[in-house]
Amino acid sequence: MKNFHISATGHSLNYLPEYVAVWQGFFEEEGLAVTASVPSPWDLVLSDIASGKADAALGGIWVPSMFHGRGKRYTPYAQIAARAPLAILGREQAADFDWRAMAGKTISMKGSNGASVGLFTKLLLREKGVEPRNVQFVQDLDGKMLSDLFVGGMGDYLVIDYPSAVTLAAKNDVHVVAELPVTGGNIPWSVYYAQNESSDERLDAHTRFSSALGRGMQWILANEAEGYVDFLAKTFPKFAPDLLVRLTDIYRGNGMWTTPRIDPQAFARWQQGIADGHLTQAPILYDDLIDTRPTAAFAGV
Repeated sequence: MKNFHISATGHSLNYLPEYVAVWQGFFEEEGLAVTASVPSPWDLVLSDIASGKADAALGGIWVPSMFHGRGKRYTPYAQIAARAPLAILGREQAADFDWRAMAGKTISMKGSNGASVGLFTKLLLREKGVEPRNVQFVQDLDGKMLSDLFVGGMGDYLVIDYPSAVTLAAKNDVHVVAELPVTGGNIPWSVYYAQNESSDERLDAHTRFSSALGRGMQWILANEAEGYVDFLAKTFPKFAPDLLVRLTDIYRGNGMWTTPRIDPQAFARWQQGIADGHLTQAPILYDDLIDTRPTAAFAGV
């Protein structure tokens, strides 16, 4: 049995296939004893894979993209989340929400745990015909503080994780106006990556890891969340069990979990957003960044 440790940027519902693959023994059947930790601050995942403490990092593909050609090589090899697990809270009812009306408004979103939230929100604005420079952004505070301030009256919109948005809306006079797992489209939101190019030894472990991860995804897609509510509640004690069931089934039905293979079209879309956010000079080509070999069995699935 090979020990395989993941250093993750969070512990989230969109990472559910990994937790299920551990729970159901899929990794063990591939000869991997998979464990995970969440360091603080989040960017210690890079130290963990550099030191060998972790075999892989789990987080946004914008990090390997940003460092590409800039002295360090981080190689993404598998995807876990194919959609952004975010929602937009507003002060109007969802039926009255209009992306074009966001021009001139203030959007709050945390920037303390990486760049993904801001990059994706601005990508969506551009796609909806709204120039981000015509919107005011508050991005320099953490999520809890921004949530409290939004409920207290600061700003017009708040972008936070989907479970927290639904929980906040249920307790306050604010509304979920955009459910991005449903309407935001496909991007490789969360991926596994390792430092440097892949060796033959690492390729074998990554292939077995990807196979078990894919089985975790298929298990979730085949089983309605109500049937494993106790596991969800134990894994995510911060949220109400009925909310976890509802959101898991929304994720199941809207392409959050597809296969471990990183989709080339979704990759290209996200690369444009990363480049527009000035983290890269231009979108990076798929084959220049991704090691496609560990997920070759999922091509065409």
